[in-house]
Amino acid sequence: MTAPQRRPAQPPEEPAQPPPAEAAAQPAPTEDAVRPAEDAVRPAPTAVPLLEPRDGLPPLVESAVALDEAVRALGGGTGPVAVDAERASGFRYGHRAFLVQLRRQGAGTVLIDPVACPDLSTLDAALTGTEAVLHAASQDLPCLADLGYRPQRLFDTELAGRLLGYPRVGLGPLVETVLGLALEKGHAAADWSTRPLPEDWLRYAALDVEVLVDLRDALAAQLVEQGKDEWARQEFSAVLNAGPPPPRPDPWRRTSGIHRVRTRRGLAIVRELWLERDRIAQRRDLSPGRVLPDSAIVEAARAAPVSVAELTAVSGFRGRGAKRHAGEWFAAIHRANQEADQELPRPSGQASDGPPPAHRWHERDPEAARRLAAVRTVVAALADEHTLPAENLVQPDAVRRLSWQPPEPVSAERVAAELSGYGARAWQVDLVSVPITGALLRLAEKDNE
Repeated sequence: MTAPQRRPAQPPEEPAQPPPAEAAAQPAPTEDAVRPAEDAVRPAPTAVPLLEPRDGLPPLVESAVALDEAVRALGGGTGPVAVDAERASGFRYGHRAFLVQLRRQGAGTVLIDPVACPDLSTLDAALTGTEAVLHAASQDLPCLADLGYRPQRLFDTELAGRLLGYPRVGLGPLVETVLGLALEKGHAAADWSTRPLPEDWLRYAALDVEVLVDLRDALAAQLVEQGKDEWARQEFSAVLNAGPPPPRPDPWRRTSGIHRVRTRRGLAIVRELWLERDRIAQRRDLSPGRVLPDSAIVEAARAAPVSVAELTAVSGFRGRGAKRHAGEWFAAIHRANQEADQELPRPSGQASDGPPPAHRWHERDPEAARRLAAVRTVVAALADEHTLPAENLVQPDAVRRLSWQPPEPVSAERVAAELSGYGARAWQVDLVSVPITGALLRLAEKDNE
């Protein structure tokens, strides 16, 4: 089947405008800022459906011989390489890749089955120094690294879209807005651990990298036009160098609905059931939610059953899957009930090295709450001025930490140092340190009047 005629990848004259909530805080519009709003009332051009890879659907790489051939082709290509990975996070334990897609000029599209070819270190060597183009790279880089592929240069199209102020930065909306093409997204939530992989799934996966380099080129041109190319370079570097996140303390506290558990003994039951579920899920290679839903854990903690029969009467434990491990669930509850009172978990899971949740600041430290409001106002205004989300201008955690415990005395140099210590990039520090300092000093003067 012949691919439809594609519109040439040209960047739009102006970036898309921020959502209405952000636009309300915009300064007086300039001629450039008004033009996109005028364009917005015109009928949007119909996006051209992208239904088939331009070179046809490539065969799935499932052997060492085929992998060697694909690696040679990609290594001999030119320009950036488009990269994507499909996981089965809602079905399998962990976040490993079950399909890797690459496309490079001169090599075409390559689809690799990492179950059959789990070592991509030869690909890593062949593409040393080649820029990898990914969408939402922080999601795929860890599973690619597990396979031995670790790009040294990166262009993240989602992050570029955020810096450019696009209100919708999913791959499909960006491709449609920037390139005028419509990607089919029907298999995004599929179980990619399925074998054999259906042909229509492989076609969908191939199309995800089909125009990724075209999108990269268009966004790169817009970054230069808006003077944000250095910002993007620093952001891409930060993503590449981020490394794996540290283990989350007490991950069981993220159980959905845990706020309904009012006792410390109940929290101990949540913890023990969560840990038991994680062990079972890992052993069976299933997503934890498919072993036992969070709602069942919460209901068991609230009911505190004293027998297996009572447990299997609790909502969420009546199905065959949950009953299969009824003995293990009840043993977990028994461990929680045997724990000494003084050892039971406390209601607050607040980490000791950070500020409390912001909604509690008005009670615990009203002065800090006023600082947070003042700093957030400054950050929001700067984000509107530069047409990007506030969370991409400076990380919300850095804003909270700085507001909770500002440097003494407050100065632009000290604020800049604090922000850098919290992970802010140089471009972010340059933009926000002086305005934030001014807001903190004005608030302090007002409080001293």
